[in-house]
Amino acid sequence: MTAEPPLVLDIDGTLTRPEGWGIDPRIFEPLYEWDAPIVIATGKAFPYPIALCHFVGIPELVVAENGGVVYTGDDVFFTADREAARAVVEDYRAAGYDLGWGAADTVNRWRETEIAVSLDQPLEPLREIAAEHGLEVIDTGYAYHVKDTDPNKGEGIVRIADHVGIDPADCVAVGDSINDVSTFETVGRGFAVANADEAAKAAADEVLDGVHAEGTLAVLERVRGTR
Repeated sequence: MTAEPPLVLDIDGTLTRPEGWGIDPRIFEPLYEWDAPIVIATGKAFPYPIALCHFVGIPELVVAENGGVVYTGDDVFFTADREAARAVVEDYRAAGYDLGWGAADTVNRWRETEIAVSLDQPLEPLREIAAEHGLEVIDTGYAYHVKDTDPNKGEGIVRIADHVGIDPADCVAVGDSINDVSTFETVGRGFAVANADEAAKAAADEVLDGVHAEGTLAVLERVRGTR
């Protein structure tokens, strides 16, 4: 077969510029021209990957909030309850800490199932408070995510794959963080960009030489037409 494989792509650290922030514009054309489904699987709040799909010009297939929200293109599934995360925030603030995003907090304004805390805020009290509410905290390199222990990107990918009729074993994924481990465990081939954390590198089938979007673009070029 010569058709391109389905893709599963993280955003932050994977589609970003080499310096780490902002989408690298070089990824738009290859994704727009890709002749297979593309799943955007991210820790970002639900509207962000939806907007990315709009701007790239690809169908909306989205796993957001580390698996807490899944959009199959037809239906939205919420796999976690945000109330516990909100309770963690209340206790964290009561202990004298802050989420670190300012008064408007656009990072969390549209989140449905979890809460993100800035990396410049104290981690250990956040972990302790989250554990008291039965939640976990993961460090994606861009934020601390307070989330339910069950949902993950891999489960969301399986749900989308079932709906659109693709086999996860045929998918190629690129990621950079601990929240991509379940992705790599779900798909056929997983690639960690060079800037990935150790958990992602250990779970990936291959660690790339290129960082951020440079590594992702290299993978797209390599797997194009190889399915």
